[in-house]
Amino acid sequence: MNKLVSIVTPCYNSEKYIADAIKSVLDQNYSNWEMIIVDDVSYDKSTDIIEKYANKDSRIRLIRMPKNSGAAVCRNRGIELAQGYYLAFLDSDDMWVPQKLAIQVEFMHANQYVLSFGSYKKMDEDGNKLPKSFVSALRKVSYQDLLSSNKIGCLTAMYDMNKLGKVYMPLIRKRQDYALWLKILKKTSFAYGIPQSLGYYRVRKSSISSSKIEMLKWNWKLFKEVEELSYLKSFYSVLQNVVNKIIR
Repeated sequence: MNKLVSIVTPCYNSEKYIADAIKSVLDQNYSNWEMIIVDDVSYDKSTDIIEKYANKDSRIRLIRMPKNSGAAVCRNRGIELAQGYYLAFLDSDDMWVPQKLAIQVEFMHANQYVLSFGSYKKMDEDGNKLPKSFVSALRKVSYQDLLSSNKIGCLTAMYDMNKLGKVYMPLIRKRQDYALWLKILKKTSFAYGIPQSLGYYRVRKSSISSSKIEMLKWNWKLFKEVEELSYLKSFYSVLQNVVNKIIR
């Protein structure tokens, strides 16, 4: 099994981390990939770093957005340009383990799954492993399961473009990855989990995901406006997300 995997990476002012993300892709023991890095008008040295790697390896492409547009628009631009059989996501501050693509492509091909995800570990801004850092992937999740909590780590997700076509992220400023999994799970019964750790998620103090109030706001927007759930169902889903966040 040697199908092309398209990797979409949005980037904005990630000069501290983008090289680590790129290196983790270059270190993959599965070599049939293309990495589409979409820069959202960074004003630091991100694009200089990306160009250095792109000039050395033709599988890496730098796409420059004409104006700052947010992660959803950048990811959708990457999806638009993707030529692969499978599509995977890697944010500019996260990293993969070297076996990630090989494990996941074989898992999806052998079982004919259209959406998969995996376990991962958390690290701090300097790349140090955090206490209780292992996030274990569930064996499988349905649309209803996902309404209670986003159980799919974006850095581990992969979907089959050959079967699903190009599925784009809803244009909301945050939680667009969560919205994409819900969108795909309306087309297929389950997303299937891989028990092995596939990567490292960087927990940044400045990230929007660290803001509980912001997360509540964007979850409500996702459930009420994107998923078009009733007020009661939207409130219940937001409440479930809060409870599950506390438990974890």
